[in-house]
Amino acid sequence: MALSKSSLEARFVQEMEALGATAEGEHSWVNKLAKALANAVVDEFQENGKASVGGGSSQGDWPIK
Repeated sequence: MALSKSSLEARFVQEMEALGATAEGEHSWVNKLAKALANAVVDEFQENGKASVGGGSSQGDWPIK
């Protein structure tokens, strides 16, 4: 499964709303915070994440894309 910034952003908004936050309104930071978190998480995984394969012809550490 590929990492998706927009999917993760929507999930963050959904989770914050479930905790009582409001995503609507002039002063709400929910959407901005969700976007910033999603961008940072996906970028970090793609830039520094490694998947370890323990056996077979693909054995080794491989970057996460």
